[in-house]
Amino acid sequence: MKLYEFNPAPNPRRVRMFLAEKGIKVDMEQVDIFKGENLSPEYRAINPRGMIPTLVFDDGSFIDETMAICRYFEAEQPEPSLFGKTPREQGAVESWVRRIEHDGIAQAAYVIRNSNPAFENRGVAGLDDCPQIPDLVERGRKGLTKFFKTLDDQLAKNEFIAGSNYSAADINALCAVDFAEFVGVTVPEDLTHLSAWRQKVTARESSKA
Repeated sequence: MKLYEFNPAPNPRRVRMFLAEKGIKVDMEQVDIFKGENLSPEYRAINPRGMIPTLVFDDGSFIDETMAICRYFEAEQPEPSLFGKTPREQGAVESWVRRIEHDGIAQAAYVIRNSNPAFENRGVAGLDDCPQIPDLVERGRKGLTKFFKTLDDQLAKNEFIAGSNYSAADINALCAVDFAEFVGVTVPEDLTHLSAWRQKVTARESSKA
């Protein structure tokens, strides 16, 4: 199998961090989305959607949604558990993963996709001829400000995002917060619980993956 990814992007980083926590090694190949390599005929022959990351199996079949790829590896190697062990833990992790994707990662994507010249006419991932919408930049920034406060409130009463154990929710949250900073939206200094958590999870070796 091979994982097609792009180091600077947050979604491939989520998979790399997940694999690092599991201690799983996978052959990887870079696809530069800033240059539009994911929309090239060569890459679309691999994945017609043009999405990154994509896990391709030896028979040519593939999985191209970030958390679906992580779910595959969780099923292949259950330990250490990153999606929770009990039904309640699994529900909490899944809930937070979805919230983080919508309220954090997607908001940061609105900012960069609708402001960076590299994404001119590529306002939606995997599509060309899709104009940028400048109004979505400010909406994304406001969404991230609210997202930061949500995380801080949660971390005021929990060691990690989904409870007492480090999980896929923490991986997603760290990538979301770092992505937000990359697009120019920083965590306010008064959100001390979020800042302390960020420092703690960044110290894990997987954050460097």
